Amino acid sequence: MIPAVPDMRRPEALWAHMRHTLAFYAPRVKDASGGCFQFFKDDGTVYDRHTRHLVSSTRFVFNHALAWRWFGGSMDEVAHALAFVNQAHAQPQGGYAWVLDWQDGHATVIDGTNHCYGLAFVLLANSHAAEAGVPGALEGIAATFDLMEGRFWEPPHGLYADEATPDWQVGAYRGQNANMHACEAMLAAHAATGEARYLDRALTLATSIAQRQAALAGGLVWEHYRTDWMPDWDYNRDDKTNIFRPWGFQTGHLTEWAKLLLMLERRLGSAAPDWLLPTARHFFDTAMRHGWDKAHGGLVYGFAPGGEVCDGDKYFWVQAESLAAAAWLAVRTGDEAYWTWYDRLWAYAWQHFVDHEHGAWYRILAPDNRKLTDEKSPAGKTDYHTMGACQDVLAALGVQPPARA
Repeated sequence: MIPAVPDMRRPEALWAHMRHTLAFYAPRVKDASGGCFQFFKDDGTVYDRHTRHLVSSTRFVFNHALAWRWFGGSMDEVAHALAFVNQAHAQPQGGYAWVLDWQDGHATVIDGTNHCYGLAFVLLANSHAAEAGVPGALEGIAATFDLMEGRFWEPPHGLYADEATPDWQVGAYRGQNANMHACEAMLAAHAATGEARYLDRALTLATSIAQRQAALAGGLVWEHYRTDWMPDWDYNRDDKTNIFRPWGFQTGHLTEWAKLLLMLERRLGSAAPDWLLPTARHFFDTAMRHGWDKAHGGLVYGFAPGGEVCDGDKYFWVQAESLAAAAWLAVRTGDEAYWTWYDRLWAYAWQHFVDHEHGAWYRILAPDNRKLTDEKSPAGKTDYHTMGACQDVLAALGVQPPARA
């Protein structure tokens, strides 16, 4: 029996849902030998105790920091998760290994590729850890920013390159996803430090992607580019296996950008450019028009340049980011239509994605909302998107976490 969906516009309901999700991970996520376990079945069973992905390692820092911020969780847990990033993933060449095998307190590098996407999450992790008072995290913010600037920043384009070999040979691929999460991380770095350079960089990234690059793709955010930052319309067209580089316009990335643009606008205050709000509305409205499944509900993963669905699967993070964006738009514009979308997305997720028995959200569903796997949280998930969405809605509403010593 699925309980009735609460009024998710109320802070108490959002807090309760965050606690419910955290409770899925809390009793089983910590590996005393270092870091966090990262692969969980629906019932919480750990099905891979050794593989460690940089995205999960950093996102668990975020999760623990969220628990500290809102519910008085342990700073030591935040520090434990961050230490694994800095001591196990960090490499002698200055980068961070993408995938490790961790056994008996020893890390073996499985994939040493340096991804800007990964560094964005190292920056995000240090930023949230710094707010929790973790020693060394402020220095980690500065060091990670300098690393991104030194290895991936391309001044002529106002964007970051995407990946490099372990010895820092930068590859030819360029992508918006790393830059979107870099923008998110810069906002977090600014919140943690107050340093203008992080806010300036967030605005540069947003302008480059949401204005200049979008103009090359019919006013929307295309995912893949060549070295000269011209769109690559065929990259991964026939490959659905790369979860970080999917083909097509991504419904969830359009709404995620909408949310980030409004967060940026609020943080910039009177200095905010006037294109941020209309662009956010355009991204969100287009995502809803092409992405909402009228037959089965929920938002599809992606749609083609012509507007037709190219990947009809339903992913947890797409729903979560979209409801957060809807809340920000509703608060910013006063347009009730965005609250209607917010309520609709929550009702759908509550029925199909939230595991009311064990906690957390299922990762992926078929177009008709059938479950496709019993792997609730494989590499990269951690429910960072779902709990982060709740936190983002609270921020949209102006609800502040309690003061922590």
